[in-house]
Amino acid sequence: MTAIDTDPATHPGLDRKAVGAVVLGNALEFYDFTIYAFFAVPIGAAFFPSDNATDSLLASLALFGIGYVMRPVGGILIGAFADRAGRKPAMLITIALMAVGMLMLALTPGYAVLGGWSQAIVIAGRLIQGLALGGEVGPSTAYLLEAAPPKQRGFVASWQIASQGCAALIAGVVATLLTLAVGDHAMAEWGWRGMFLLGIGIVPVGLVIRSHLPETAGEAKDPAAADSTLQVVVRLVRDHGRLLALTFLVIAASTVSNAIGTNMPVYAQATLGLTETVSTAVPIALGLASIVFPLLGGWLADRVGRRPVMIFPRAAIVVLAVPAFAWLVHAPTALNVYAVTFLMSALSSINAAAIIVGIPESLPRNVRSAGLSIVYAFSVSIFGGSTNWVINKLIAVTGDRLAPAYYLVAFSVVGTIAAMLMHETRGKDIDANTEA
Repeated sequence: MTAIDTDPATHPGLDRKAVGAVVLGNALEFYDFTIYAFFAVPIGAAFFPSDNATDSLLASLALFGIGYVMRPVGGILIGAFADRAGRKPAMLITIALMAVGMLMLALTPGYAVLGGWSQAIVIAGRLIQGLALGGEVGPSTAYLLEAAPPKQRGFVASWQIASQGCAALIAGVVATLLTLAVGDHAMAEWGWRGMFLLGIGIVPVGLVIRSHLPETAGEAKDPAAADSTLQVVVRLVRDHGRLLALTFLVIAASTVSNAIGTNMPVYAQATLGLTETVSTAVPIALGLASIVFPLLGGWLADRVGRRPVMIFPRAAIVVLAVPAFAWLVHAPTALNVYAVTFLMSALSSINAAAIIVGIPESLPRNVRSAGLSIVYAFSVSIFGGSTNWVINKLIAVTGDRLAPAYYLVAFSVVGTIAAMLMHETRGKDIDANTEA
């Protein structure tokens, strides 16, 4: 494979097309994440009908969480594959598998037509998608990091997070316009399927562009002669166990923030009693914050360091989450929902930009993709797949509408402490500690 030149003297910047191609998979992940989260109610009605609306919603959220079961598997297999065979082939595999999983959800007839078979098919689709998404973040982030000029690694890698905001914003705008055009009833019946199909439509473009990317993993090795996946995992745990443990906690806090943000449409409708039209517009606020503030976080990380940008925004969430949600519960208006969603998303996005660059910078090139993939997949699998279900269950059991805020604060405290224990990587030669 041909390695891309990352010397700042000869490689002054990363090609915009390359950035777009790399972050496209992550954007597709968040598009799917957002669409599923705020259409969880009609998806539950389609595949898990029940006389009790809460039971149907919880079943839908459980289906959402099922996909996370396969994320660690994808992180281990595809992440290690990317370190052996290259970032590009791994990224081609993940985006193709994502499309298959989304297609199975969008086109499967509901329970009324296929009965239990419909549930089996969509569960299989979510498992396939989970496998792909577990392996997407490591290779794509490693690519951005390795191809970026050293003094701009934070800003370039922050596009990985900003792409999620773009996807959420597009999802929110399209869903709102479609709901206004066809009405709440039609969106609940079939409109949500169209939203998934629109996302799948960009996959062929992503495949073509990614197939023409230069490779950044270094000189080619014979995959058959390279370390096995098990050997890679053992070496990661042995040599970088402390980093992986702290990374797990930092990503867990970020994951819970993201999940609570994407649950806000359901929270607005099911808990605060606002309309479908109001709730489907919530991702617009989420998307706006998630586009601008990751780039700000990446810019700051290049100037003041990774650790401060990991610590201070997360600490701000600890202080502000409960008062913000209390204000929202006291005055549940559309404007207030959008404001709280925007604030929490802005702080989390600044924080996430530093995480996405600081963690892979701490790892050698030959385990960088696997290390980030594995720890990200395990953290997101556990907390991304459970948070929406847990907070809605807590609200149902306790009747306390501030449950999401308490949950967010608890994880943010842990994430802040973990970030304080991590080392600074700004200005580091990312190949200085590459293992022989």
